[in-house]
Amino acid sequence: MALKIRLQRHGASHRPFYRMVVTEALARRDGRFVEVLGTYEPQAKRPEDELSVKLDRVDYWKSVGAKPTDTAASLIRKARREAPAEATAEA
Repeated sequence: MALKIRLQRHGASHRPFYRMVVTEALARRDGRFVEVLGTYEPQAKRPEDELSVKLDRVDYWKSVGAKPTDTAASLIRKARREAPAEATAEA
């Protein structure tokens, strides 16, 4: 069972909303998944609502062998860059 971390498309026409999920590699794009890891809304009104990812769960699934797609990997990198900025803003 090969696992992938990839995006599921939801939302309306011309108003996409994506869920970052762990799924089997052979599953359909919007089909069955194992776990939801976060959300990505490219047209969000506020920048802080655009991307939310559970980085601890991403690390767990990668340690188990899940491979992120190119797009999912770039969003994970973006979330890691934003995470320290949020931690210093709260302190």
